[in-house]
Amino acid sequence: MTRQEFRLPDLGEGLTEGEILRWLVSPGDPVTLNQPIVEVETAKAAVEVPSPYAGVVAELLYDEGATVDVGRPIITFDVDDAATTPDAAVPAAGATEGESAVAGEERQSVLVGYGPREGSGRRRRSRPAAVVAAEPPAPRRGLEQAERGSGAAVATAAEAAVLAKPPVRKLARDLGVDLRSVSGTGPEGVITRDDVQSAAGGAAPLRAVPAAGDERIPIRGVRKAMAAAVTASAFTAPHVTEFLTVDVTESMALLERLAGAPEFAELRPSPLLLAARALLVGVRRHPLINSSWDEQRQEVVVHGDVNLGIAAATPRGLLVPNVKAAQRLSLAELAQALADLARTAREGKTAPADMQRGTITITNVGVFGVDNGTPILTPGEAAILCLGAVRDMPWVHEGEIAVRKVTQLALSFDHRLVDGELGSRFLADVGAMLRDPSLLLAWS
Repeated sequence: MTRQEFRLPDLGEGLTEGEILRWLVSPGDPVTLNQPIVEVETAKAAVEVPSPYAGVVAELLYDEGATVDVGRPIITFDVDDAATTPDAAVPAAGATEGESAVAGEERQSVLVGYGPREGSGRRRRSRPAAVVAAEPPAPRRGLEQAERGSGAAVATAAEAAVLAKPPVRKLARDLGVDLRSVSGTGPEGVITRDDVQSAAGGAAPLRAVPAAGDERIPIRGVRKAMAAAVTASAFTAPHVTEFLTVDVTESMALLERLAGAPEFAELRPSPLLLAARALLVGVRRHPLINSSWDEQRQEVVVHGDVNLGIAAATPRGLLVPNVKAAQRLSLAELAQALADLARTAREGKTAPADMQRGTITITNVGVFGVDNGTPILTPGEAAILCLGAVRDMPWVHEGEIAVRKVTQLALSFDHRLVDGELGSRFLADVGAMLRDPSLLLAWS
């Protein structure tokens, strides 16, 4: 028998860490090749990672809830020498299961099945943040001894009593701070980043008094990635937002007729569907709206395909998966793609590849009863269209006041790529198609 360790692979493009959501095996369990062994949440998705070996689980090196750097060992196996197999390769971005690309020599790789297995019925359980008491982040004793050398002593009781999360421990190592000398100001004495930074600067940390009833939610995974993305977008791309109020009475009547068509028997045609179709036709008329800014090469990249992003609110945070080459789909195919995308996001099964290479986004705040907003661009994209609620409102129609179906549109765009004229013409065209759906045919 040979002891083999498995390191956390990069589960997406350039990810640096992942959270252990749930172990699917225990020490002593026999495992087969490619059997799912752990559920990991990254900044992009929650995925099940399969075993690269057939053998017996020897040790789980991290507890559930721990945040682990890519490349760190997370589990060890006892493997029959004759059955040892080389690791499979991590799929390239956007690859399906079975497709793969050779990973770099410095990184152990594994065939990753994105999302829970079909029919597994597994869902992520809500859990509090892990507070670990040993370095490095949440490892068990076996890993500590392996990393410190066979002759290293096991952590002392004082070390074990230290309460700090993995990122705080890493910061302490980087700054040369001994966590045993730091007084934690977090809940139940947990050491925070501010405590470590204060200790590094020689100042005693101030002890915070938590207010009764306060709840602390760890910033990690999708929420952490979303916060970083919108902050970078807001302070990198010069945003401009324009607004347009539109009479969509004819579009709403069209949706009622579509609902009775055989092609939409299993679907629910919505205002989002027609807004998405109008956006796609608008891109065809104004291609530069579907572009991105390449700072490194000092180029504007006008994309041939429209990878249409749809902002989706999920229990894990905001996701923006996209429909690849959406301009090639029929109206019924687009409706099916939007329905599949929304369902997959709600179930937490969105694959990392589905959130990569988006080119333009639409967000529907109307489903929350909100009239409009000023959306922040998805990083790397030139524009995002916001669709508001459809309301019965008094409107001048054919020279008379009448009750009509009215909505508001907002278009935010990157002013480096899209000037006021282009943004205005694009938004006016989208509004015109929603006002008169026959233009969807005339301009397609």
